[in-house]
Order: sequence, then structure tokens, then C-alpha cells
Amino acid sequence: MKERFTVAGIGELLWDVFPHYKRLGGAPANFAFHCYQLGAKAYPVSCVGKDELGRHIREALREMGVDTSYVLECDAFPTGTVQVTLDDHGKPSYRIFEDVAWDQIPFTDGLEALAAKLDAVCFGSLAQRSAVSRATIRSFVRHMPRQALKIFDVNLRQSFVSKEQIEGSLQLASILKLSDEELPVLAGYFGLRGDVSTQLDALRERFDLNLVAYTRGPRGSVLVRSDEIDDAPGQGGLAVDSVGAGDSFTASLAIGALEGWPLREVNRFANRVATFVCSQKGATPALPEHLIPS
Repeated sequence: MKERFTVAGIGELLWDVFPHYKRLGGAPANFAFHCYQLGAKAYPVSCVGKDELGRHIREALREMGVDTSYVLECDAFPTGTVQVTLDDHGKPSYRIFEDVAWDQIPFTDGLEALAAKLDAVCFGSLAQRSAVSRATIRSFVRHMPRQALKIFDVNLRQSFVSKEQIEGSLQLASILKLSDEELPVLAGYFGLRGDVSTQLDALRERFDLNLVAYTRGPRGSVLVRSDEIDDAPGQGGLAVDSVGAGDSFTASLAIGALEGWPLREVNRFANRVATFVCSQKGATPALPEHLIPS
């Protein structure tokens, strides 16, 4: 694929700190990196501290080939970190520290100009835990072209969520991505009933979404549009850790949707990419050539 789509991931940018190593993390940054690997011009939009960890984030992104023009600096708050532990199946749990730089993303003239030229953005609920970053994320999405893909990745973490945040984000989105662990929470918020497909379609209709993407880990995913539902089985394979797998799925979904691929093709491609990421350590492994669209 030629580098012709311009995308961004806005929100948290941090270090995932595992017991014996650390990896670059944050769902929007992971999304941007995987979109870059898949051929897009991709920008992480966030804020890091004016400290050594922040400098290392910029260096790591540049080494990965990612443009850091919209990774802003904050003097008063440190670079974000997350303590990650994995169970025997590679499933992560997180301890996310508060009062960090990505809670303070300012809405600048540069961000407004970037938003106006985007083909797609991914934003989540976690970075909206603070009033400053929440206002910036929502202003950013509102300044995007009407036809651009506005992907809301629910990404529930700890207690950093509320019905009001979810509802406000869904009202801005054109695509919703959520997991089998997150759907019951939204079902409780919005009084959803029936089987999974019925609940997903109810969310799509209630918030006038173009697409709902529902991931089930090793059991695959379901994509729901007004005219079509596609259910893709899991790809199998050994999971080393699943950190970032959902973000790679979302990136693959965005690229497939921008390319205009059939829903079935988008779903299976996103599953293949996410399965590979699960087989590697960390959220941002280099994708093999056979997974890069030509």
C-alpha cells in the first residue's frame, strides 16, 4: 500500500514496565505505530514529561520511524508509566499511575491543523480521565473532516471510566471498537438486552455508528454494519503476551476500511495481525512482510 492515508492516535503515551524490561506503550501510540507499519502516514498525539523517560520515548519512536512532531512536552508532570503483570496465558493486568504528562495534553494550533487533514483517528476512554486531555481529545475529533474515520476504542482500565465519558465519546465516533470484557459494562450503562449481535447492533443504531468491532481474544471477532455482520474465528497460535494486540487489530481495521476492503477481508486481516502481535513480546513488534498490504 502506498503511503497515502494520514492517521493519528491521540491519548496516552507511556512506558509499559514489565517485571524484567520495559516497552513503549499506550493504545493510541500503538495504533499509530501499526498504521505506520501498514503503510499510512501516522502520528501519535500525546504529551510526555521533560525527563529522561520522555526523551527515551521520543528516541524509541524515531528509531521505529514514527514522526514525533505531535508528542508535546510538559514541564510540570512526569512521563507516564504502567506496571504490567502477565498471567500464565500471557493476559496482562495493569497498574496505571496518575497525574502524569498525558493527562495534560494541550489543544494547540498545530493539533487543530493536524486534525483537519486526517483520514482517521483512534481515541479511547483512558486518556479522558483528566479534564484537560478530555477537552483536547474531543476538540481534536470535532475538528476532523466529516467523512474521516473516528474510531473510539473503549479500553476500560481500573476505575478511569464513567457512563458520561463513554456516551460523550460514542456521540463523536463513527466506529466503535470494544472487547468481550467491555461489552457487559456498556450493556449495563445503556440497558442493552439480547445476545451479543443484538447488543452490538443496538449500540450501532443508538449512536449512529458506521461500524462496531467486537473482539474476543483467541476466539476471533465480530464486525457489525447496518447491512452486514461478519464473524471471524480465531487464528490460533501460541500467545506470548496480548499487550497491544487490540491496538494492532484497530490499526488493521482502520487501514482495511480506508482501502474499502470487503468486511470479511477486513475482519480476517485484523485477526491475522493481532494474532502475530500476541506471539511477540510487547505491544509494537515489527510486522512480517506477508502481513503488510502491497
